[in-house]
Amino acid sequence: MKAAAIVPIETLHLFPILDTLLIDLLKSLTEEEWHAQTVAKKWLVKDVASHLLDGNLRALSMSRDRYFGEKPENINSYSDLVDYLNQLNMTWTNATKRLSPNVITHLLESSGKEYYAHLQTLEPFENALFSVAWAGEETSFNWFHIAREYTEKFLHQQQIRDAVGKEALLTKEFFYPFMHIFMQALPNAYKNTKAEKGTVVTLIVDTEIGGQWSIIKEDENWKFINAADLKSNAVLKIQPHDAWLLFSKGMKPQDAKEKVEITGDTQLAEIALNIVAVMA
Repeated sequence: MKAAAIVPIETLHLFPILDTLLIDLLKSLTEEEWHAQTVAKKWLVKDVASHLLDGNLRALSMSRDRYFGEKPENINSYSDLVDYLNQLNMTWTNATKRLSPNVITHLLESSGKEYYAHLQTLEPFENALFSVAWAGEETSFNWFHIAREYTEKFLHQQQIRDAVGKEALLTKEFFYPFMHIFMQALPNAYKNTKAEKGTVVTLIVDTEIGGQWSIIKEDENWKFINAADLKSNAVLKIQPHDAWLLFSKGMKPQDAKEKVEITGDTQLAEIALNIVAVMA
């Protein structure tokens, strides 16, 4: 009997835990907190919760039911895709302004369970319906799609927690996989960076909940490497709170420069400040 392949980044087991935390959080919010401003400048807490609901419902419709109500047209570039998604997000959040917090919370609770059940049916190493474009992939496996969905659920719940001053999701259990997935964008961030073959860049998210990721320049591209025995040409160290903000466009790279620690080639290290692991 052939052994099952090991999923590189396992996140599926975290979905029901994260969803339970979200529902408990939303049920605890006051009316004022539902309308608090988040780091996503155009969105209040209620808008972010509504966006999470859209994620569940749209994914169930397309992935489970194979129903595509709105098909993108004239998508010829990454920026075209981002514009299309931004438009979808805007029309949804505008329409759901008429929904109460109780209705949104109830729908999130029921749809979250349905979506988790669906994700469990996906074969990890079959091609996903949509690629993880921010990682530079044109085709992605389902395990990476699921991991991408985990980052969405983590990020937006963290945005809500940040806005209302509730306990952050900055624990090893939740934050490390979130950041490990985000770091899959690291080679893509350097794809147009010229360097000598063998050049190593390391990004460190500090403290015990973070981690270390290194890439090396090959003939044509950059790839991940275990750099334990190699000297890095450039090292960038960032704190967890700054990391989730920066890599989701909640902080500008120029503002992050004042918060990170860099050793080695400064210009080479600072390219990592431009990692964007969301469709933006």
